[in-house]
Amino acid sequence: MPDTPPRGQEHAVTIYTDGGADPNPGPGGWGAVLAHPASGVVQELRGGEAHTTNNRMELTAAIRALEALRQPCRVEMHTDSQYLRRGITEWLPGWIARGWRRKDGELQNEDLWRRLADAVARHDVRWTWVKGHAGDPRNERADQLATAAVREQRAAAGKVAGAAGGAAAAAPPEHEVFLRVSMTPRGGGWAALLRGAAGERVLSGGLPPAAAATSNALDLAAAAAALEALPAGASVAVHTVSDYLRHGASRWLPAWRQRGWKTQEGGHVANRALWERLAAALATHRVTWPDVKGLEIEELDRLAPIAKSAANGKPLSAAP
Repeated sequence: MPDTPPRGQEHAVTIYTDGGADPNPGPGGWGAVLAHPASGVVQELRGGEAHTTNNRMELTAAIRALEALRQPCRVEMHTDSQYLRRGITEWLPGWIARGWRRKDGELQNEDLWRRLADAVARHDVRWTWVKGHAGDPRNERADQLATAAVREQRAAAGKVAGAAGGAAAAAPPEHEVFLRVSMTPRGGGWAALLRGAAGERVLSGGLPPAAAATSNALDLAAAAAALEALPAGASVAVHTVSDYLRHGASRWLPAWRQRGWKTQEGGHVANRALWERLAAALATHRVTWPDVKGLEIEELDRLAPIAKSAANGKPLSAAP
């Protein structure tokens, strides 16, 4: 941030943060975008750890962003983590009063909560929750920075393993699945390419507007239909650009089911019926979710017109 910004708004800063681990726990990354409205200067930060959790990376992103400020500031802090926002705005005073303990026991990530409390004390911070992957450019940019940091951690781990001789390379999956969805005024469509030793085949289907078709619902329908079409017990790599699908299937499902299909904030899980269908399919397959965001995937390009055709009422095959 500038040392001598214009008078009047010299100490106002807007910050967007994000963090995560893939899988959770696993290689993690965090990202932060710091914007100084008075001067137009934007600063980007990112980093990661070899083995961490989603929550630790969310906390670290906020900590490192605040610690990057060279003087006390009025900060508009934007985060898509309710754990971070509610922790600092609602739960922190009680933790401190109880000697850094929760009502029902040990406080997880105490080291980072203490560090964040110290960082916040130096500034005037207003915390705002933003919905993840909802199109906010700077929130999306923070996510991109965190995702890049995760990839860097994976690459570093791979180099270390290679230098040490490493373990035997994991067997490739028996099947690959590529998913693409499309939304049109007539409804939504999905397409799935299934590849295995016997060759390739394509499935497609759709949901009309009356079925509350959304991109998220279509991603779930596509994944469930593809897995249901493959032999039980098979190993499958599912390629999707949807973080909602990939993170939900690989991270969030167990907690949702344990809470009776409620979110961490207590609301009902959206698209529950489709998630339940997908969970049943996941239980009978060994599924991995490669991160393909930002990559050029020829198969996804091939599926685009098929998904659009399905959205317009002309699927190759209906979803089971």
